[in-house]
Parts: sequence; structure tokens; C-alpha cells
Amino acid sequence: MAGQILAGIRVLELGQLIAGPFAAKTLADFGAQVIKIEPPGQGDPLRKWRLLHEGTSVWWEAQSRNKQSVCVDLRQPEGQDIVRLLAREADVLIENFRPGTLEKWGLSWEALHELNPRLIMLRISGYGQTGPKAREPGFAAIGEAMAGLRYLNGEPGRAPVRAGLSLGDTIAGLHGALGVLLALYQRDARGGQGQVIDAALYESLFNLSESLLPEYSVFGAVREPAGASLPGIAPSNAYPCRDGYVLIAGNGDAIYTRLMARIGRDDLGQDPDLAHNDGRARRVAEIDAAIGDWTRQRSIDEVLAAMLEAHVPAGRIYNVADIARDPHYRARNAITQVESASGLNVEMPAVFPLLSENPGAVHDRAPTLGEHTDAVLESAGLTAEQRSALRAKGVIA
Repeated sequence: MAGQILAGIRVLELGQLIAGPFAAKTLADFGAQVIKIEPPGQGDPLRKWRLLHEGTSVWWEAQSRNKQSVCVDLRQPEGQDIVRLLAREADVLIENFRPGTLEKWGLSWEALHELNPRLIMLRISGYGQTGPKAREPGFAAIGEAMAGLRYLNGEPGRAPVRAGLSLGDTIAGLHGALGVLLALYQRDARGGQGQVIDAALYESLFNLSESLLPEYSVFGAVREPAGASLPGIAPSNAYPCRDGYVLIAGNGDAIYTRLMARIGRDDLGQDPDLAHNDGRARRVAEIDAAIGDWTRQRSIDEVLAAMLEAHVPAGRIYNVADIARDPHYRARNAITQVESASGLNVEMPAVFPLLSENPGAVHDRAPTLGEHTDAVLESAGLTAEQRSALRAKGVIA
């Protein structure tokens, strides 16, 4: 089996929290060397987010695997000089500060590109690097709202809800990682130079918005919140059982016929007006009521067994405990375990997607704060005396 596909690519990560670091994690999982720059003292704030073990977030262990930690104060001129030094030899620089921050530090794209014309710069922000809102602060929740996602989430007539995850950040991180791969291909396979990738949180989510804008532009239609259903696609909903809810997606034409036969409603299954989705969408309330009448008399396990027998897509609604004990996750090695620096064994998602010849891998635990400062800066040419002087001034740690 060949080595990791991004081996030899050096990434300088200046970002914090989720979006930029998630993009860097994605690249690190496939072999890129990621040098994470953290502020001296507390480091990346993610180290203190959510549930902590011995003072460190277990989220940190997943988000920062396969990375090296170098503590540099970017607010000091000497710290900015260190970034310039490292950027000379980097393939990629990732940042997710508010637009204008790097420019204030003398680390603009123009300045770094002059130092290293082959450098690829990924810039993730709430609203992008240009436009009237560019300089406004923007977190994932705001991006989700601006992209229309928050409007759709929830029950009709009730306050919008969020998904419970920072989707705006992680989806922007994935878009950013894709942009990096495209730019690397252009540079290395087609003889190009470095370039800037401008990834906005709201645009990354907007890119996933399916038919929202096409339908509005043609029909003036505004898709409304619909709870657990998928508007205009029928039947696809969460249906009540004796012991909870089950998801059934019977929206394919042949699948719908099999579903109706299995629940004893061939009158609906063989109705020519319901043979295709447009007809079913007009009578979705009637169809959902028939399915719900059948499911609520049975347990989740009974419904799932019947749907499996009928070859109808269906599933239980997992919480994380269900994920942790599910045999399919284990059979596909979708869950990996990493021992943290403190000796704690932490389970986390494995590397995705699965490549047959150049698979990703978790080869290093998340670093302690500043664990690689000396090694990385020595490799960059800073002597022990220079590092000692910088450490005494609080530039590095």
C-alpha cells in the first residue's frame, strides 16, 4: 500500500477553534505536516471547550490529532517574523481570523506571496474577505442563519433551532480543505503558483442549500420549516412507534409501492395518482398518516425488521451512545481510539473518506501546548540562544 497522499506537504495553521483547524485536521489525516501556531499561555481556546479531562478538552484530542504545537505570540513583531520564516518553507497557510487581522500584523497575502510565490493561503471567515459585511464578526451560528439553514430547522410556527453542532465551521473547513487540494493540484500538476482561497462560513452552507434559491427565483416559493419531514419529497419523515421514533424514507417510486404493500395499504400503493413523487407530495399528509397509524402500533425494532424485509430505507435515530455500540461502525473501523498525552484513551471518528491505496491515518496524538516549539524553530534555523531570548520576551513558549 502506498504512503499517505499528502506526505511532504507542510501546512502552517494560524487559526483557532473550529473552522481553520478542522480544515488543517483534514489535511493532516492524509499525511500533511501541520504546524499549529498557538498563543503562549492558554493556547487555542478549544483546549478549554466542552468537557475537560485534567484541564484539557477531549474535543481537542480529536481536532488536533496529527498536529505539532508551536507557541508564538503573533501580536509581537518578533512573532510575526517567525511566521514569515516558517511561511517561506510552507506549502499552505490556514487562518480564520477576522478579515484585516493578518494585514494588521504585516502578514497579508501580498507580503507572504512575495516571500513564497508557491504558498497557498486558505482564509476562512464569517462573510468572506470582501463585501459590506467582511469585517463583521461571524461565528457558525450566524453563518447558518444567513445561509437559510436556521430558518428551515425546527417545527412550523416555533422558534428556529440549531443542529447542536457547529455545522457552519466544519462545513466551511471541508470546503477550505477542498480548495487547498485544488490549489495544490493546479500548482504541482499544472505548473501554477500559489493562490488565495477565500472560504466564507455562510457561503459554504449556502452551497448545500439544494433547490432553495432556484425555486424562489422561478416560482417565488419560500421553503418553510417542516419539522422532521423533507418538504416536497414524499414519504420521508420520522414516524411514532411504541418506544420512540423511526425514520422511513419511502420516496422512491418502487420503494413507495413496497412500503405501502408492507403496511397493508395497497390502496395507496397502487393508486396511479401516487405513482410518482409530484402526486405523493400533494397528498403527503394522507400518506404520512397511514404510515404513522401502522408504526405507532409497533416497536422500533419491529418496524425496522419489517422495512428491511421490504427493502425500504429506514433507521433508528441514534444518539452518541448508540453510535459507540453500533456493530456497523466497528466493523468498518469508523471509530478509532487515541491515547492522549495524559494517558487517557479517547474514542473519536476515524479518517474519512476511505481511500483504497492511500488511506488516511491517525499517527500522532494531539500535542501538548508548545510541545514542538523548539524542534520546529530549530529546524527553521533559530539557534538555542535565539530561542532562549525570544522565550524570555514572551514571544515563544
